[in-house]
Amino acid sequence: MSGITYEWSVQWGDTDAAGIVFYPNFYKWMDQATHHFFKSIGFATSILMTEEQIGLPLLETNCKFFRPLVFEDSFTIRTTVVEMRDKVFQFQHRFYKEDELVAEGSEIRAWASFAGKKPKAVSIPGMVKDKMAAAESGASRV
Repeated sequence: MSGITYEWSVQWGDTDAAGIVFYPNFYKWMDQATHHFFKSIGFATSILMTEEQIGLPLLETNCKFFRPLVFEDSFTIRTTVVEMRDKVFQFQHRFYKEDELVAEGSEIRAWASFAGKKPKAVSIPGMVKDKMAAAESGASRV
């Protein structure tokens, strides 16, 4: 399998009154998995922002839910690059409890400069694109 994995477990505060994960947490975890992906390929988003004024604003997101997760469930998020254009990329995030797919979401993000008054989409550097593509050729678990 390709992509980069991120492992997590459900905390008590992640659940709702029904005892299952409250759905906004999946979006939070997709965001965390995105930051983990870039850190894993050598481009920590905190450093991109502080040293290069580059951020990854979210343009679109969605998530489909197949099975619930509950308190103390361990799960893995596998993040893969679905599409990469000049200034925009799309990630797919698949949530697995053991080998069972429990949710699947995606994010479309821009590579944006925050150096001016307003964020502006700029071209994704070739070195970053190369590392993103390399993550697709073999899974990385951190």
